[in-house]
Amino acid sequence: MNSAILESINEVKEGKGDEAITSVSNTTHLRDDLGLDSFDLAELTVRIEEKTGVDIFENGVVETIGEIAKQIDG
Repeated sequence: MNSAILESINEVKEGKGDEAITSVSNTTHLRDDLGLDSFDLAELTVRIEEKTGVDIFENGVVETIGEIAKQIDG
């Protein structure tokens, strides 16, 4: 998994006062497992795009870590 994903998720979580996470899997769900809301997902998109140059929502909504990784890896 791309380290930019975990780093970006933790930046979003810490920004809203949540504890950082140490790991995720491809099946980790952004809303259900990580508790991210729409605002958080928008922020996550910007942070990942800054790190990777990839807009993870360019081709539609992503819901899992695996879908983000697929967008980044092309």
